[in-house]
Amino acid sequence: MRSYPNWQDNTTAGSPTSLKIRQVFVFNKECALVHKPHHPLSTTTNLKSKSIEKQQITSALLRFASFSSSGTMASASDAPSSQCYDIKSADLPLVALLLKTPQVDAVDAALARQLAESPGFFDHDPLVIDVSALDEDLSVDHFNLSGLLDILRQHGLVPLAIKGANSALLSAAQALGLVDASDARVRRSMPVAEAPAATPVVSVAAASAPLGAMVIDKPLRSGQQVYAKGRDLVVMAMVNPGAEVIADGSIHIYSSLRGKAIAGARGNAQAMIFAQSMEPELISIAGVYRTSENPLPVEVSGLPAQVCLQSGPDGDKLLISPLKP
Repeated sequence: MRSYPNWQDNTTAGSPTSLKIRQVFVFNKECALVHKPHHPLSTTTNLKSKSIEKQQITSALLRFASFSSSGTMASASDAPSSQCYDIKSADLPLVALLLKTPQVDAVDAALARQLAESPGFFDHDPLVIDVSALDEDLSVDHFNLSGLLDILRQHGLVPLAIKGANSALLSAAQALGLVDASDARVRRSMPVAEAPAATPVVSVAAASAPLGAMVIDKPLRSGQQVYAKGRDLVVMAMVNPGAEVIADGSIHIYSSLRGKAIAGARGNAQAMIFAQSMEPELISIAGVYRTSENPLPVEVSGLPAQVCLQSGPDGDKLLISPLKP
């Protein structure tokens, strides 16, 4: 007998009523087979035929009654979903692209220039496209979203969602496979906060890295770059102006930091930056940065200091404090 395990997903041909109709048809077919015209035989033969006929009818009725009570027929291949899979919630760290222009070509050129200095920086990183800063009435005709997705993939990013889109743009994004991330929280750069002199600073423990720290024991000159992917970075010598040190974890510099230091490059907000002499061109943690255009306070400039990310009601900001002996 045929089984229709997917009847619950179909309200017409696969509905319980339809299945019962099919089953009744099969049942009637069995009865028709039982009621074949027979030639007159002996009384014993006729009695045996009637007995067999009665058993077949009874068997068919029992099968139909079992189907009617359960609404479906059991199949040996059917298995409870709990034995096949579990559905659970999960967290995924994402990179956010905060667009400041709808000109896709300009975005492509800017990404190309930035990644030319850091080749391979993105490695199939999941991405949220944030269009909150663009015109609220941004038309799909004036924003080549499909082209932007292709450009991002070419640069090693994997677009998964969009944030801040109007209804028309959101519909177009969903048609291209993006999900609505309107509730996603994106870290934004805030002015640096300076630690009060009288207030002791509690160090934030750096997140444990799955790999051992990368150690550099030679000075880094202008134009040189070191990236510690998935780990902390320890530099035993000077980081000169124009040099760049990047780590997914924390950065420890046992000398002068005069170049750029980017910690928590993939969003690790617990990462920190330490230096024996803090004189950076740029410092950044999880995308929140400060440049040399904003001079360091005298209590940390050129002295041993640490940098961590502090979250507050107004957003995230860098906290720079002196290292106490």
